[in-house]
Amino acid sequence: MPSVALPFSCGASVLSSSVSIFAAPSSWIESSAIDQCHQVAALPGMRHVAGMPDLHPGKGAPIGAAMTSSVLYPFLVGSDIGCGIAVFPIKLKRPVPEKLAARFPDLDVPDHAFFDVAEVPGGYTESLGTVGRGNHFVELARVGTVFDADHADRLGLAAGDLVLIVHSGSRGLGERILRAHTEVHGAGPAEDPAAYLAAHDDAVRWGSLNRRIMAARVATALGAAVTEPIVDECHNSVELRDGLYLHRKGAANGDGRDVLVAGTRGTPSFLVAGHAGAEAGWSVAHGAGRKMSRADALRRGKAKHTIEELRRTAVGSLVVCGDRQLLFEEAPTAYKRIEQVIGDLVSHGLATSVVSTIPLVTYKTADLAPAARGKGRR
Repeated sequence: MPSVALPFSCGASVLSSSVSIFAAPSSWIESSAIDQCHQVAALPGMRHVAGMPDLHPGKGAPIGAAMTSSVLYPFLVGSDIGCGIAVFPIKLKRPVPEKLAARFPDLDVPDHAFFDVAEVPGGYTESLGTVGRGNHFVELARVGTVFDADHADRLGLAAGDLVLIVHSGSRGLGERILRAHTEVHGAGPAEDPAAYLAAHDDAVRWGSLNRRIMAARVATALGAAVTEPIVDECHNSVELRDGLYLHRKGAANGDGRDVLVAGTRGTPSFLVAGHAGAEAGWSVAHGAGRKMSRADALRRGKAKHTIEELRRTAVGSLVVCGDRQLLFEEAPTAYKRIEQVIGDLVSHGLATSVVSTIPLVTYKTADLAPAARGKGRR
């Protein structure tokens, strides 16, 4: 099915059976993503599906949705259990992006000096402290606009402050958990919900630890103190709530929680205070949401941009990425407008903006030495 913008008839949430979509008429929502919401809503035991304004189609289930059911479906959480975004304060003197970009550690390679094996959830040490691929990133950013001074002050944030934003998840651990289920049950429900939840909870803790380790690695490499996160919310998870299973796939806990809603490497991100209710699955968006498939972004990007253009963004930030294909797939133009997503969250009463953050350096994957550029990295 071709990607089209669904023509909503009004700005209020659209209700159809047990599906609510929180998006304005001007928001880009693909019809295939809406179709997936209705397909999920038809599953046995499903009570309600809430689509966030960053909603887009995924592999078998929508991304940017909160789904409530009397039945636990592991495929609605996906393989990257516990994937989320954490925000860490960081202090640096005279931050020069060009110099700092060259000092980022190789986050494709684990560094065991930054964790105690005995404290690793599930005992899974493989890939711990690494960022992974796809839309994962580690970003040095500065606080831009302050929308709610009191709330920002409670978080210790002011305009011009620096933060590290870390987006990653449970890597191979979550993948292993989902594979163990799907090899036997496919997309069906969990046969033993308690056993799945125990493994799931390990992966959620692992993802949080992974983000902390990466922040520590980067802070140490940049000569800064290691700090605790002021925000750390996962957006791929399931929890028991009021006797039902609340699945979140690309949706963060918006029930009184602070959430960093990621833009792109060339646009601001927004830290918001979530206050979503039951109709929204107590959830908020997790990012801008893709508007192009990776294949489309690669094809269009190669016709429109050079590699060097993609390494320096419209906001003047630098992108560290030695994978040429990933540079195109993750181009800012492949995503929806983050301002529209935030506007939808605010207008539907799901969240309030606290501060924006502006990228300085965004790390995707280890860069190549200048002499090696052009050979590609897969």
